[in-house]
Amino acid sequence: MPKLDPAFVTTPLAHRALHDVADGRPENSRAAIRAAIDHGYGIEIDLQLSRDGVAMVFHDYQLDRLAEAKGAVRQRTAAELAQIALIGADEGIPTLREVLDLVAGRVPLLVEIKDQDGVMGPNIGPLEVAAAQDVVGYKGPLAFMSFNPHSIARMAELAPDVARGLVTDAYAADDWPLLKPEVRQNLRAIADYDRVGASFISHQARDLGNARVAELKASGAHVFTWTIRSPEQEAEARKVAENVTFEGYLAAMSAV
Repeated sequence: MPKLDPAFVTTPLAHRALHDVADGRPENSRAAIRAAIDHGYGIEIDLQLSRDGVAMVFHDYQLDRLAEAKGAVRQRTAAELAQIALIGADEGIPTLREVLDLVAGRVPLLVEIKDQDGVMGPNIGPLEVAAAQDVVGYKGPLAFMSFNPHSIARMAELAPDVARGLVTDAYAADDWPLLKPEVRQNLRAIADYDRVGASFISHQARDLGNARVAELKASGAHVFTWTIRSPEQEAEARKVAENVTFEGYLAAMSAV
């Protein structure tokens, strides 16, 4: 199991990079990534797949909320996505390869592979392959994570030397209506942690009191949390979590 770079513990992680659309820095944009680097923050980004099999840095499955277009990301080629403007900016959607070149190892980069079918099932593969190919030879603190354990199990095969973890949650039925009860139960129990060779979890902030989180932490797992939106929330979260994924304020670099 690859070890997590210590920088992931000591450097607050900007959620979808240091975004502020009012300042021309949309989520997962190059501008938000540059801003995070300028502040010395680590960066959390998200991946979706283009029609031609390229890993794109974009959070939603659909374009509508964040870009000047409609429909699924997966319906467009990487070249087409590059030409679709992000709302609030004069840039298109970047590829993972572009972001890797931009970050260039200067700050920790936490890459979330988004679930592709909405049911956390084994219907995975193309996005994981694309991501693994892109990070070959990358120098710098890097880790993959996903809500879907199948995705991280695949990354263990494709990129065995890159640290990996699980994004975890309380999995309330109202929050995850597409998931079967037995799937929610398994995910809530974080039952796949050892199977996928994870070294960390990034857990929902409201559920940090979960006994399973404490159990994993006691066994040596790194515990991070999402999404923190104020210094007060951060102070409370750090009673359990070693590090935070934050947005909407500037996390204190000295708060480790």
